[in-house]
Amino acid sequence: MLFNSLPFFVFLPLVILIYYLLPYKTRWIFLLFTGYIFYGYLHPQFLILLFLSTFVDYLFALKIYNAKGVFEKRTYLAISLVFNISLLFIFKYLSMFLPDADPMLVNIKKATEPVKGMIMDAIYFSIPIGISFYTFQSLSYTFDVYFKKIEPQTNFARYATFVAYFPQLVAGPIERYKHLSSQLFANHKPVYANFSKGFRLLLMGFFLKMCIADNCGTYTNLIFENYKNYNGISILTGIIFFGLQIYTDFAGYTLIALGSSICMGIELMDNFRTPYLSTSISNFWKRWHISLTTWFKDYLYIPLGGNKVSIPRWIFNILLVFLISGFWHGANYTFIIWGAIHAFAYLAEHFTKPYINLSESKHKILRIAGGIKTFAIVSLAWVFFRAETITDANDIIYMVFNSTTSGNLQIDFKIWIVLAVFVVFDAMLLNNRIDNFLVTKSKIFRWSIYFLLLACILMFSATVKHPFVYFQF
Repeated sequence: MLFNSLPFFVFLPLVILIYYLLPYKTRWIFLLFTGYIFYGYLHPQFLILLFLSTFVDYLFALKIYNAKGVFEKRTYLAISLVFNISLLFIFKYLSMFLPDADPMLVNIKKATEPVKGMIMDAIYFSIPIGISFYTFQSLSYTFDVYFKKIEPQTNFARYATFVAYFPQLVAGPIERYKHLSSQLFANHKPVYANFSKGFRLLLMGFFLKMCIADNCGTYTNLIFENYKNYNGISILTGIIFFGLQIYTDFAGYTLIALGSSICMGIELMDNFRTPYLSTSISNFWKRWHISLTTWFKDYLYIPLGGNKVSIPRWIFNILLVFLISGFWHGANYTFIIWGAIHAFAYLAEHFTKPYINLSESKHKILRIAGGIKTFAIVSLAWVFFRAETITDANDIIYMVFNSTTSGNLQIDFKIWIVLAVFVVFDAMLLNNRIDNFLVTKSKIFRWSIYFLLLACILMFSATVKHPFVYFQF
């Protein structure tokens, strides 16, 4: 089910109403039920993958906890890890190593052998939605049991509720069991403060998605699919628009998830803190997709030794984390290049910091220069993230400076209006969140912001709705 769809506008209020009408001891069962309804609404055939991932990690977490020796614990952890990685490989990456499929032959196979046809269709044309998110969330639970951070849940249905909690099921934030589980089974009251906070988050989330991301997405598609027809300024505009699209699309989704959840009294973790105002790459990664960044830090970087190793080994750790982070996004070498750009930029900043440290300079103009430099590097990396092939990405970057085409991107004036509103909001928030920012302001100011956002949504929402970018991951 899509957040920006009519079914969700019916689904969410109904879920919240029934949630509070039920006795609190049975609410978690309702949340489990709604999670599977939410996930299976568009692609019910993929519910089996969600169930399998949940069951395997539940089972082997118990085995890890009850294991009698280190070897046995590691064996059970390895089985859980291999199973989840195998799911990702089969349904997300296998197509990289197979010959191209004929869609007509796949449709014939779906008609004659439905199970095989469904699997072929998933491998080639439709990645199970949210598979990277819920497998990582489920794996974090297994790791936490292995590292003795938590005790395993003995009730399978309760554990399944944690994995299938609908607001963050398909695109995060990637929650930890310790943070979310106690909230799922607590007795939350329908208090005004939660509804007020949820309303602010939802309103801002829909503004980011419908006014910024969807509008920018239209022009992004024009440039990246037809870059040979445009001049350098237009191509550069398309690159910047994609950076804005992916940020506001994903941050918008996160705010809608947070807002939906807090209406039921359940707090999800932050995922973004105005990342484009970062003055360094390292600072950017403390503000961008925080739940994934901390996942890699806790379950890959630190187990590898983190920074408590030799310099060559630390460099290897950084490179590996960023490259795997890129590969996590999809079956395309462009994502690996994206990760490599961030890795080398991160390392370059680290080793030049004693000589050039723009991000912590006492001079404001130098910090601004650090911000511009960071945005330029991030934008360069986005080209590889968005382009279909490495060749396309190289051509797009080349044509920014060497295009001989006179084609000019025609941008609707309303886009500049909503972008101006967005930039002002982002500058005001500065590492803060809209609900926390507004709660300190006067009633007149708050309601002025509500009306401004609502007016933008009603008047300037894009006519074409683009799928949430991170649904493909």
